[in-house]
Amino acid sequence: MQAGELRVTPVAGKKALAEFVDLPFRLYANDPNWVPPLKDEVYGLLTPSKNPWFEHAEAQLFLARRDGQVVGRISAHIDHLALKQPVEQGMGPGTGFWGFYEAESADIGNALLAEAEKWLRAKGMTKMLGPVSFAMWDEPGLLIEGHDHPPTVMMGFNSAAYQAWIEAAGHRKVEDLYTYALPIDQGFPELTNRIVAMGEKSGKIKIRRVNKSKFDDEAALILSILNDAWSDNWGFVPFTPAEVAYAGKKLKPIVFEDLIRVAEIDGEPVAFMMTVPDLNEQLAKYGGSLWPFNWAKLLWWLNVGKPQVTTMRVPLMGVVKKLQGTRTASQLAFMLIEYIRRDAVTKFGATRGDFGWVLSSNGPMVSVGEAVGGKVNKVYRIYEKGL
Repeated sequence: MQAGELRVTPVAGKKALAEFVDLPFRLYANDPNWVPPLKDEVYGLLTPSKNPWFEHAEAQLFLARRDGQVVGRISAHIDHLALKQPVEQGMGPGTGFWGFYEAESADIGNALLAEAEKWLRAKGMTKMLGPVSFAMWDEPGLLIEGHDHPPTVMMGFNSAAYQAWIEAAGHRKVEDLYTYALPIDQGFPELTNRIVAMGEKSGKIKIRRVNKSKFDDEAALILSILNDAWSDNWGFVPFTPAEVAYAGKKLKPIVFEDLIRVAEIDGEPVAFMMTVPDLNEQLAKYGGSLWPFNWAKLLWWLNVGKPQVTTMRVPLMGVVKKLQGTRTASQLAFMLIEYIRRDAVTKFGATRGDFGWVLSSNGPMVSVGEAVGGKVNKVYRIYEKGL
């Protein structure tokens, strides 16, 4: 290899996979707002035998090297369930994806994007969306606003330089995803409180905690509501039963009954809200590994009483489709938020919430975020390019 020559090659073997996983740890080593992910979790996401996403998808990882050193990475992937989704929802036939994008410079980023394009085009794809790593349920979007503070758990982080590089390579915005920050220790606006009080007077509405002793059943119920509630949204791809089980296994250690509620009307489950403590407040201390002693620290934090945190994250929320656009849907959303807020503050010591992501095109959820006093604090962008 000549000095300075840049080469992009497929990831093959354990050594190359380790280099793929390790690259962000070097690139962001001095960035105080990057939270190192647990490497075991990243390996699990990338390994076909562990991640049921691969049951309906295929992917190729790539590394860029210069003078023998890894200087960039990217994935190109196809989700066969996404190919079956309606075109008007952003997916459909010919839709490929790219993700896990990291690069030391614009020329490296361009070479990586070009290699992903080449792979997707060879597979018959006619457009590429990204970054999506791997699925919309994982870490979608490029962070374009909010680099000045760390992301909450299960949210991505990337260099602010990437936006200009990607857009210069011909990729155009197709959708923005918002997260809302809001203070929760002082309660919500009076209008919200009145709506909640009216719901509490209804004999038909019940807001209940999940039952962790029946976790598998509760997880299946919640994700069935989610699949129905989100089915008309841009970018929707349904969870499979195997993915429900996989997600449940990953989430179970950070699930607390006080923080996940199901709304019922006349005994029928019609809405839910899932809130989790911001695990990143702990993970930031661990350097991406639970070994040799960090696993004990994390288990102690999670299992001794209630983990005390500053921030709670709301990663998932949904109201069944038949109620969407009604006053009842808004009322249920506000009741779920308020009931969980009370326990988050009194039992977990939280003072702020992180709500999202929310599609910028999802008017009702944008309205909910604003109505409870939320302010957009991070924006993630998904790009599209024809092939």
